[in-house]
Amino acid sequence: MDCKLHKLVADVAVFAAGQVLLVRYHDVSRYDGQRGWFLPDDHLETGEHPDSAASRILAEQAELGGTAPQLSHIESLSNGAWHLIFHYVTTLDAPMPVAPAGNVAAAEWFPLDALPPRSEIAHDGWAVEVLDALSLS
Repeated sequence: MDCKLHKLVADVAVFAAGQVLLVRYHDVSRYDGQRGWFLPDDHLETGEHPDSAASRILAEQAELGGTAPQLSHIESLSNGAWHLIFHYVTTLDAPMPVAPAGNVAAAEWFPLDALPPRSEIAHDGWAVEVLDALSLS
């Protein structure tokens, strides 16, 4: 059963050679109806550790199993429901081909200095804010 008061979320910033991986989703009902670009993310499953969720997200959404994302920071916000977001980071030597899987409609590598316009990024450009916070940590 989905809780309407709390949302536990993990996302993963995947970097490779000055680029970052962004995804779009088919079914956006779990993403507040947002259709723009996201860092790969998902809700934690019941009882799932955030570290496991980060690895699962990469394996399921980008076929990047075997990576070991590291926790960068935790964000807490409220917009009707309290969101606790675990932000993870992993770095690859080079961008790898990514085949969209599951609910992922598109997955693309973007140069960090040429990200899509904020209007094309979900939640009013939230991924850009996360990436900016990662550069400070």
